[in-house]
Amino acid sequence: MRDSHQQERSLQHRQGESVIVAAVITVSDRSAAGERADSSGPRAVELLAAAGLAASTSIVPDGVESVRAAIQTAIDSGARVVLTTGGTGLSARDLTPEGTRPLLQRELPGISELLRGEGAKHTPMAVLSRGLAGIAGRSEEAQTLVVNLPGSVKAVEQGLAVLLPLIPHILEQLDGRDH
Repeated sequence: MRDSHQQERSLQHRQGESVIVAAVITVSDRSAAGERADSSGPRAVELLAAAGLAASTSIVPDGVESVRAAIQTAIDSGARVVLTTGGTGLSARDLTPEGTRPLLQRELPGISELLRGEGAKHTPMAVLSRGLAGIAGRSEEAQTLVVNLPGSVKAVEQGLAVLLPLIPHILEQLDGRDH
């Protein structure tokens, strides 16, 4: 695997030396209420920044509308990559996929399957994640990769190890460049 400096050069080079904007949205009732510190969102931002992306983070409570609104805000703000962390499990409040799905023009089930498969190498519980991946955006010129990751730091690290090498090619395809 390439080191983060090589990956950063690759991401910037493939995007014409411009920085890719990414948004990380932590979905957690407790973190949104200030009852628990968010650790997965900042870790995702750290890994994205090390790969050369300009990443920011926000926290929203669990729920369909809070997730949908946060993703839409990130898209409207120009994010080319939106990652959510949390809310992909089985509890009644885990509604991140339900908030994400209405925004997706096209799902990318292979990415979701790959993320679950990689996670299952570390814990069998990873197969319980209902996270989605897909393309959102209103026009061909402004399409965004959206991926739901589980809420643990380890799941974010494992997920980004899978996603970071794919992002340049995905964005090139969305921009109508190389296949």
